[in-house]
Amino acid sequence: MNAPVRTTPSAPVLLHEAHGDVVVLTLNRPDARNSLSEALLAALTERLAAIAADQRIRVAVLAASGPVFCAGHDLKEMTARRADSDRGRAYFKQMMDACSTMMQAIVRCPKPVIAAVQGTATAAGCQLVASCDLAVASSAAKFATPGVDIGLFCSTPMVALSRNVARKHAMEMLLTGDMVSAEEARSIGLINRVVAPGMEREAALALARQIASKSALTVKVGKEAFYRQLEMPLAEAYRYTSEVMVENMLARDAAEGIGAFIEKRTPTWEDR
Repeated sequence: MNAPVRTTPSAPVLLHEAHGDVVVLTLNRPDARNSLSEALLAALTERLAAIAADQRIRVAVLAASGPVFCAGHDLKEMTARRADSDRGRAYFKQMMDACSTMMQAIVRCPKPVIAAVQGTATAAGCQLVASCDLAVASSAAKFATPGVDIGLFCSTPMVALSRNVARKHAMEMLLTGDMVSAEEARSIGLINRVVAPGMEREAALALARQIASKSALTVKVGKEAFYRQLEMPLAEAYRYTSEVMVENMLARDAAEGIGAFIEKRTPTWEDR
């Protein structure tokens, strides 16, 4: 079970734990509902860059300490800047840009990123889940984009949300701010799997290990192509992915994988 964890002033806002070729990043601001403070956004961005560059890491899992996965932006931190001479405009822009950069770092990371959601994920927290390549959630988890309830429409969370679920489902979440259960989140495509409470991290790790057993080169090529083709017109997408497949076919791992399939043996990947 995921017991609440209390932080101290010196506790890191982001924990890092290696499990062989899988790494687990844990949001560690449970007393602040794991809200995305300036420090946490910076730590996530830095760690994602390190993961992207580390050839020993094949998959990342994103988890959280305490009962809440992530409550979105740290509104107390942001509200304090309303006293600035520009009423906080420059700081708000800085924070939105930092958050957008971090979310895109997940998508652009050559390693798959899997969310392990143990509790509520709201606003930018829901965006964080939607930005991950895959998501496993506890049956107790809930999701919402409730900005409309406080006069702040979830416009940036909308970007990731609307790229995961159908328009009317996204609009209902954005316009009502209502909580969506884990089962409903799975049915609309926001998450992949629902597991018993306390099992989400192990389930995410099991999924990560399965993916980690594949050719890292093939996974990298496929993830990049997946997101790029989504933004293209149909004919352009086919032209692009045909070129990707030709280059992939020429890779050593493709030759090895196809040969192993024909010969009915386990392939030996060299990630090239």
